[in-house]
Amino acid sequence: MARVGISDVAEAAGVSEATVSRVINNRGIVAPTTRKTVEDAMRRVGYSKASTSNVVLLITPGLTDPFFAQLCERLGEGLNTQGFRGVIASAPGGSSQEFDFIAAMADLGIVGAVFVSASNTLDEADPSVPNLLAMREIPFVCINGAFPRVPSPTLSTNDDVAARIAVDHLWSLGHRRIGLAAGPIGNRPSDRRARGFLRGVQDVGGLAAADSCPIVHTEYSTEGGYAATETLLGRGVTAIVAASDEMALGVIRAARRRGISVPAELSVIGYDDALPLDFVEPPLTTLRQPIDRLSQAVVALLTRMVHRRPVENGELLFEPELIRRASTAPVASDWEPANAARTSSGFPS
Repeated sequence: MARVGISDVAEAAGVSEATVSRVINNRGIVAPTTRKTVEDAMRRVGYSKASTSNVVLLITPGLTDPFFAQLCERLGEGLNTQGFRGVIASAPGGSSQEFDFIAAMADLGIVGAVFVSASNTLDEADPSVPNLLAMREIPFVCINGAFPRVPSPTLSTNDDVAARIAVDHLWSLGHRRIGLAAGPIGNRPSDRRARGFLRGVQDVGGLAAADSCPIVHTEYSTEGGYAATETLLGRGVTAIVAASDEMALGVIRAARRRGISVPAELSVIGYDDALPLDFVEPPLTTLRQPIDRLSQAVVALLTRMVHRRPVENGELLFEPELIRRASTAPVASDWEPANAARTSSGFPS
């Protein structure tokens, strides 16, 4: 169904488009009878003032995550250059709050939406969210995961490749017992990193190497990284790849509580590079997601969609980059699994 425009209202009301514009925007002088004629025509043809909106809804699970915050900021800047306004809706992915935000904004008249790693990353996402947008013919783009049954353009960092890069780097430093502190099961980026991690380990060390490289699934948080480290150190790892930089900071904190030095006794790699990681101790080696390139591509795609130009609905993958700092080092020649059992008293600092 084609979008109803000002010209349709003008034809139905028997007035000029300029008159319709004045009624819609409450500008200039319009006779009361003419105004009523135009408003009646708007109702008949199904036009609302929101049809002229330039708002794009940015849906994110939360702005406390620095990666999401930076990505929303870049998207807002890019949309502004194209004449749009980005409005952020922060709600847990797959929650009723997320659906309520989208439904309310669709009623107000958004021209597009971007899922910034929201419910689109969940295997069991509620299809009513993308279905609502599709039914209203509101174009949307997904970041880091597509809805399985509602086609849309999707742009993602290649999580499979990211995990393999981390494994290759640590293997080149002599590490043969590498652990992965992954995100929750059922979260598409987390599952992809776990698969890439296993394949990377098997590529460099054979099938048997996977037995010495455990994976622990937990939450994307400092506390999640801390908890995963407690388990991984018990498995005797010499290096840990974390699914986010915040998790990596939790890894370092857990190691310090046990009296384990990073990187002399435990190497750590993060993911995102959205924090000022040069200023943590030690400066964190991490895999950088290409925020600028991702946001530029999203804005370009959505702009074409809003103007009803054809786009591909497949997934476009962006390459991550290993940023080497001081949290990784060659495996200690005198390292023994017993070192992992050292503990210290007190609470996390």
